[in-house]
Amino acid sequence: MLRPVILCGGKGVRLWPLSRKLYPKQFMELSHGRTLFKDTVTRLSDQETLETIIICNSDHRFMVAEQLRILGANGRIILEPAGRNTAPAVAVAALMTDEDDVLLVMPSDHVLEDKAAFAKAVERGMFEANNGGLVCFGIVPQTPETGYGYIQKGDSKGEVTFVVKKFIEKPDLEKAEQFVASGDYYWNSGIFMFKAGRYLEELKSYAPAILNACKVAVERAQTEMDFIHLDEEAFSSCPSDSIDYAIMEKADNLSVIALDTHWSDLGSWDAIHKASENDNEGNATIGDVMLRDTRNSYIHSTGHLVVALGLDNCVVIETADAVLVAAKESLGNVKDIVGTLTKNNRIETVSHRIVYRPWGSFQKLYFGDQFLVKSIIVKPGEALSLQKHRHRSEHWVVVQGTANVTNGDQKCVLHVNQSIYIPQENAHRLENKGKMPLEIIEVQTGSYLDDNDIVRLEDKYNR
Repeated sequence: MLRPVILCGGKGVRLWPLSRKLYPKQFMELSHGRTLFKDTVTRLSDQETLETIIICNSDHRFMVAEQLRILGANGRIILEPAGRNTAPAVAVAALMTDEDDVLLVMPSDHVLEDKAAFAKAVERGMFEANNGGLVCFGIVPQTPETGYGYIQKGDSKGEVTFVVKKFIEKPDLEKAEQFVASGDYYWNSGIFMFKAGRYLEELKSYAPAILNACKVAVERAQTEMDFIHLDEEAFSSCPSDSIDYAIMEKADNLSVIALDTHWSDLGSWDAIHKASENDNEGNATIGDVMLRDTRNSYIHSTGHLVVALGLDNCVVIETADAVLVAAKESLGNVKDIVGTLTKNNRIETVSHRIVYRPWGSFQKLYFGDQFLVKSIIVKPGEALSLQKHRHRSEHWVVVQGTANVTNGDQKCVLHVNQSIYIPQENAHRLENKGKMPLEIIEVQTGSYLDDNDIVRLEDKYNR
């Protein structure tokens, strides 16, 4: 039986400032209601499969659960306490399913538009996998790309199925042009298929340290709500390696299935531009954007009006707290810029001003010396933890919906334009028992306003 395995470990650093540590590209809303993660989950919606296994960072667990809820989809969510690349992640999935199940391993942050073509390729892959094979999916290249790895095909095993002759790292432009011209090379999509038991056998032969560490991490795993927490000590001790290096470049009986469809790993703003709908001047825009005498550019606004005058071959990305303006030929330096910002402890690499929580979201509106103003939105039926603060007090003003408030020994209901004062050290909770979103303005005052000053007394999300 086919079991999808979705890997959500991508960071999307090159898509900063929209993609950040707590909001990576697979969860970004590329168009209204659409994310790469949702696209991946629904890629096999027309086929009968076993429950999907989703492996993600613990920080992203509530975004995964929320997007599954929106889709009405089920999934077994496994949380990695530390990133250890794809080989250990897939080992965990294989250990948590039947050895005869066929795993279809898919990154969560790729575009693959032709579902029918993918379904046919998966059917061919099932045949190979059920006969003990390890299957790669190769994308028929449209252009000589230097940002992708390649797979060289060998002898034919069918119409679009071939023996894998060789894996090639990202080539220079001259080699990429030769690869495309020869017709013997495919882009390595990072999508794989094999029986769970076969993958574990290969790990035992070629990467036993990974297998042993993952076995212990799974044996000691703890289940909490809808999440499976791998043992932190065992999994953190696991060697970090990719499927390609750990297994595929060493094993026998490898096949590559040619997939002739539009595909992209959306690894840069240039790739996003190419995947977008362009106007007659080669421009793509998102949000409130005005163009004059501008060509071949990608302009993305998340809120403010952005006016572009006389630009050519440029990228402009506006967010509430950071703006990227770059010539396309300089986009390769975005990763280095993010590295520098991270070393300088800039919060702009970690999260947006809008921060998502399992109960809703909050946005920092304004801050000064010993005060902070936030907008807090609580989803219907949700509640913040019962908590207190040692170094700050809070004022809440309801601007939308109805708030059920616990404030020390007091319980009350607040409506629009009503407010309440939360003294320092008072245990308090905010709940939305209504059917519409609750929005409040929170004003914090005190000597220390960081989230580290939250003392949780009760929490339905077990944080």
